[in-house]
Amino acid sequence: MNTQVEKIQISGIRRFAEKVKNVNGAISLTLGQPDFCVPKNVSEAMIKAIKENKTTYTSNSGIDELREEICTYLRSFNIEYDKDEICLTVGGSEGLYSVLFALMNAGEKILIPGPAYPAYENISIMIDAKVVHYKLNNDFTVNIKDIKEKLDTQNIKYLILSFPSNPTGAILSKEQRDELVTLIKERDIIVITDEMYSAIIFEDYYSVAQEKEIKDKIIYVSGFSKIFSMTGLRIGYVACLEKYMKEIIKVHQYGVSCAPSIAQYGALEGLKNSLDDVENMRKTFERRKDYCMNRLKELKLEVAEPKGAFYIFPSIEKFNMPSEEFCEKLLNEGKLACVPGTAFGSLGEGYMRISYCYSDEVLKEAFDRLEKFLEINFPNC
Repeated sequence: MNTQVEKIQISGIRRFAEKVKNVNGAISLTLGQPDFCVPKNVSEAMIKAIKENKTTYTSNSGIDELREEICTYLRSFNIEYDKDEICLTVGGSEGLYSVLFALMNAGEKILIPGPAYPAYENISIMIDAKVVHYKLNNDFTVNIKDIKEKLDTQNIKYLILSFPSNPTGAILSKEQRDELVTLIKERDIIVITDEMYSAIIFEDYYSVAQEKEIKDKIIYVSGFSKIFSMTGLRIGYVACLEKYMKEIIKVHQYGVSCAPSIAQYGALEGLKNSLDDVENMRKTFERRKDYCMNRLKELKLEVAEPKGAFYIFPSIEKFNMPSEEFCEKLLNEGKLACVPGTAFGSLGEGYMRISYCYSDEVLKEAFDRLEKFLEINFPNC
């Protein structure tokens, strides 16, 4: 077997999601799967595409109409790309995979946040790149000082940013964005910014991709899994200059040929006519976030308030139990599945991730179970 593949593990997120099936009556707050249906007109657009036999290969980059619409959408956030700088991918995950395989050579160093979405590290390991982690601040915002120190002391060519963040829900402030832009201007690095959750943000949106002066150093990855609740339809995209795209497209082509055709037409309709649905979904997530924060504070759990996405990352350090063991116990005894912080790297130890993209009724029952579990097992905490 490929020795690099043997070094990685199946995602801890998926592993805990699967465990729920073996615990009768358990509730899962594990997956980042919005509980909303795909907007009706998006579904109808995909059905129409099938009826019109638009089920053949598209170009490797995807249909022109969708790539042009993505450019229009991004311009509303002061991010400038043209359609030839856009490639539709099989979800954001394949986008990340194709980007990292196209960029990195074995032995090169990549700077990754911790805790973070596990694909960053595991794809890098498969390539035999060397992963270096930068720490986050106590509120999970970007620790620019730590990034600077690591860039100054190690030969690092690549930096990953992830805002809004999975698993923490942290975002970039304007000050942090501007400080990062200055840093990127001064360093000979390529920055991959993963912004899959940028449509689900509860404050102002800032991205390093908004700064035109560093466009030649930025690769932007996003998609429609979360924005239109179409996770299984697998549509993401990569945006970057042609000098990167001409290599990325090679990996993409031999990996998947093209993104699913009918889903591309669905995403196109979504960008044209479903952004009101997205705003309603965002408001619902913000209300659910407030509920989760209140319940966690009542349970006296330390937690940094998320400003985006639909995850919350409370500390469980005070229970003096490894996060994996704590979440196993919570599942088997409390009938509630959350994801241990270590699923997002070693810097996630002492935390667990709660996904709040579930109904109000499910969230209430889940927190009632968490409260009862803590009362029974940790009465003095």
